[in-house]
Amino acid sequence: MGYAPYIVFVSLLILLVVVIVQRPSTFSYTRTLSMPHPVGKIFPHVNNLKKWHDWSPWAQLDPNCKTTYEGPEAGLGAIMKWEGNKEVGMGSMTIISSLPNTRIQYRLNFLKPFKGTSEAEISFKPEANGTLVSWTMTGHNNFIAKAMGLFMDCEKMIGDKFDEGLDNLDETVAKAA
Repeated sequence: MGYAPYIVFVSLLILLVVVIVQRPSTFSYTRTLSMPHPVGKIFPHVNNLKKWHDWSPWAQLDPNCKTTYEGPEAGLGAIMKWEGNKEVGMGSMTIISSLPNTRIQYRLNFLKPFKGTSEAEISFKPEANGTLVSWTMTGHNNFIAKAMGLFMDCEKMIGDKFDEGLDNLDETVAKAA
């Protein structure tokens, strides 16, 4: 038998590493929903991090998640920190830009289950019958994220949560009206 099985194993391992390294080093996921509400009714639900639990799909994954807030109640500099079960992990979200009724940008710092940083934006575009709301997340794929992308459809996983969150936001705004 000799070294043949080891040579095959090492060759496959090298091939796997080459495939992983060649995967995209950045990602961007976007979902949009046209809502029958004026932007002025939607914006406050996104700009105030304490209101995120009313519509965020991740808040529903762990009702016992410990959440703390720092900085201003809403807008630039508002911070939300969370520590929850394995589905929501641990991290923080900081609003880094808030343009009233236009867009909100925030930085996500994930600590568990994996460390990472991403930026996200929720933007608002007035339409004849309401507002087009877009939710985008961008970031860098490290080696582990590239490897996970071989076995998991991250775009679908995040995209589905964004779709759910936008639907929840639409329902939350409708109930508040």
